[in-house]
Amino acid sequence: MTSHTRPPRLRPVRTALALTLTLAAATGCGTEVASDAESARSASAAPAPDRAELEARARAVQTVAEHVWVTEAPGYTLARQSVGVVGDDGFGSVYTTSESGQIQLRVERLPHADADCTDGPAAGSAQDPVVTCERDGEQWYRATESGHAYAQERGDLVVTVSAAREEVDRAALRAAARAAHRADDHELDQVLPPAGEAPGRQPVERGDLPPVGDGAPNNDVGASG
Repeated sequence: MTSHTRPPRLRPVRTALALTLTLAAATGCGTEVASDAESARSASAAPAPDRAELEARARAVQTVAEHVWVTEAPGYTLARQSVGVVGDDGFGSVYTTSESGQIQLRVERLPHADADCTDGPAAGSAQDPVVTCERDGEQWYRATESGHAYAQERGDLVVTVSAAREEVDRAALRAAARAAHRADDHELDQVLPPAGEAPGRQPVERGDLPPVGDGAPNNDVGASG
């Protein structure tokens, strides 16, 4: 395993720091997390919902069931409000601790070079260049001063597990990356929003629209203008 010190990238690629900033925006205030009891129920013998229903729930968040991945990390639970689409049909989620630690999981269609940081210049930026880029088992590890990530290729998908270095050490991040796997039907049932509750899918009801006609607001004015 050989480390490489890399100069700043000029190619615009998201950095581990940018991913970390995305985490906070994704979770937001009042984040709802899955409890340990709920996680245990996902592995129970209770029958999972019909596969067609699970696929419909995946489409409701603009992804596909095959792109939904999950992971495990001691002390971390899934922040359900973070679940959503990445890119056109990818998947993203965040796992958090009570101390505000965050691990982000992303599944998306990316070029090979976005996974294999040793195959050309590593992902980074002038402000936060990559300081480590190396192969680690079946995955690639890259780190900047502020953040780090593990990436693996699965067909045309790249699965990335990332975190801020000050919050999650490399051993914990590696364990979460190795535990990442495609969700089975029970896990899909736990991760995906219930039918009809996917965020951003319901139209906003406006109170200024008349019940008939073309739906435009009434802009009539009096004779005096």
